[in-house]
Amino acid sequence: MFKKCFLLVLFVVFSILAAGCQEKPQPDDRLKEYVDLWNEGKFDAMFNEYVNTSTKKTFKKEDFVTRYKDIYDDLEVKDVKAAFKEPEKETDWDKESEAVFPLTISFNTLAGDVTYEQNITLTKEEQGDKENWFVDWEPSFILPGLEKGDKVGVERMTAKRGEILDRNQQPLAVNGEAFELGIVPKEFNENDINKLSSLLDMSPEAIRNKLEQSWVKPEYFVPIKKIALSQRPLALEIIEFDGLYSKRVPARAYPYGEAAAHLTGYIGKLTAEKLEKLKDKGYTPQSLMGVSGAEKVYEDQLRGKDGQRIYLKKQDADEVVTIAEEEVEDGQNIILTIDAEMQKKIYEQMKNEAGTAAALHPGTGEALALVSTPAYDPNEFVLGMSSENYQNLADNPKKPLRNRFPIAYSPGSTMKGITASVGLKSGKLDPDKIYEIKGKKWQKDASWGKYHVVRVFDNESKVDLESALKFSDNIYFARVGLEMGAEPFVAGLKDFGFGEDIPVSYPIYTSQISNDGTISKEVQLADSAFGQGEVLMSIVHLASAYGGIINDGNMMKPRLLMDEKHEVWKENLLTKEQADMLKTDFRKVVTEGIAGKASVKGKAIAGKTGTAEIKAEQGTTGTENGLFVSYDEKDPTMVLAMLLEDVEKAGGSTHTVEVTKRFYESW
Repeated sequence: MFKKCFLLVLFVVFSILAAGCQEKPQPDDRLKEYVDLWNEGKFDAMFNEYVNTSTKKTFKKEDFVTRYKDIYDDLEVKDVKAAFKEPEKETDWDKESEAVFPLTISFNTLAGDVTYEQNITLTKEEQGDKENWFVDWEPSFILPGLEKGDKVGVERMTAKRGEILDRNQQPLAVNGEAFELGIVPKEFNENDINKLSSLLDMSPEAIRNKLEQSWVKPEYFVPIKKIALSQRPLALEIIEFDGLYSKRVPARAYPYGEAAAHLTGYIGKLTAEKLEKLKDKGYTPQSLMGVSGAEKVYEDQLRGKDGQRIYLKKQDADEVVTIAEEEVEDGQNIILTIDAEMQKKIYEQMKNEAGTAAALHPGTGEALALVSTPAYDPNEFVLGMSSENYQNLADNPKKPLRNRFPIAYSPGSTMKGITASVGLKSGKLDPDKIYEIKGKKWQKDASWGKYHVVRVFDNESKVDLESALKFSDNIYFARVGLEMGAEPFVAGLKDFGFGEDIPVSYPIYTSQISNDGTISKEVQLADSAFGQGEVLMSIVHLASAYGGIINDGNMMKPRLLMDEKHEVWKENLLTKEQADMLKTDFRKVVTEGIAGKASVKGKAIAGKTGTAEIKAEQGTTGTENGLFVSYDEKDPTMVLAMLLEDVEKAGGSTHTVEVTKRFYESW
């Protein structure tokens, strides 16, 4: 019994001694734990276990935890790093009741980085049955200078979108204004809705839907529709209705409207799907971005970067304190090589047709006009096109929403100028060699079955290169292609850029020799040589190719931006003598050949016509596209390639020649 009591006494004594030797809590250890929780965003634990009694009397837990979370969320705070510096001298904390440490706080926000220093105080006190060190917290640990009752604000400064200008500084897409028409519901007479519907070209249901949005209150201004400033009389008429008001608002404007619609494109709001993909690039639900055309292609240069400012609105003063600011960066202006007035003139001649045209400077590659018809008014898309109007565009058989100038088409007989160039360069074509051709049909031999090459005119029996170009002789070029052979022909077309990306900043379809890039059959070779078969090229590439001939055998890279350099894309396609010979022949196509209707007083128009037959097989009926590539010998600073669809009833390529002529007469 004695022995047991002795052991018990020893155990009690040992426990007391152990307790006395146990290390007391230190403020720096406590602060390290607190800072670790802070960096991890564990605000509940910070408040429950680490803040002092004074803090808990001043701030409720909800004030502490919720404010941290709300502010960090609203300001998109990331990468929080709170760190403190321990004192250089050793301190006997057992004798102290208060400890102060320098604290550095840094994090990233939507307005940039924030870094600041602040002293943090820990006090020794008992909470529950334990004595420990606790943080004396204040709101300035969330944001520098933040005090109880202050409001945190975020200001977004919207970047100005860059403008799109032509080579002469004429505006193609600019930051303008529009009238925004709206209704104050409590003042509006419902009986007027049908009249308003008619004036605004909106259904009554569409107007009611806007008035029934969840945020609408009787006294609020509810935007209904934007209209162009040019429609001021309409705005004045509408605001005569009770409860109808008008105000000026910023709006993108396209002064050349339909004439440059496919070139400029337009801007619009992001879909939810696009926003999800682009939100990390600074786009918001309110952002506008390029939907099509140059607005889309050059979006990164045009859009700029919005600015952000985080500020404090002090409770007891009018003072506003900036916490962080990311300055706004306006978008860059884009200057195109386009001549807007030329673009407009070409469009005016083509606007009732389905087709496309490209005008390029053969010596520099500058695109002077890129036209697609019919078109739409991009201003309507920006201001808010009604679903009915959009459906009318979508259902139009001429497809005004389709941008045609990047598309690859069959070049028809305009291919003959390229075939001639390939043959001359390869040495496989003797321009003086005369082919005996009789009748309108020809085939190499019976192995071709029922297939024949057909030509338009049969009045020429002795045909050389000059007469073949003047009268667009399919049989001549089919025979030239066969004598040249598939391998030299394909190699020559690749020298002209077929099968490779068109080196221009605006995306253009790649031109093709055939669906698989090869020519394996005689009939296909014959057809391809005069522009049928599976050969496809864009109107831009066609203009570039002829520009290479006009530029003495050097084809320039097509250019759409003025700040891009003049660069040769394909050089030595022809010798100067060969190029001069073809240019002479192109002039004779107009003065002596099938393009006589292109003659314009005071100009020396030269060029090559083409008709592309769109049909399943020989002997069937189909549609025709008419082409004409032309330039003025007196001023060879522009080559114009034009294609009009469905011209079979209008006179084939002659119709395209006539439309082209009207442009030259007006320019």
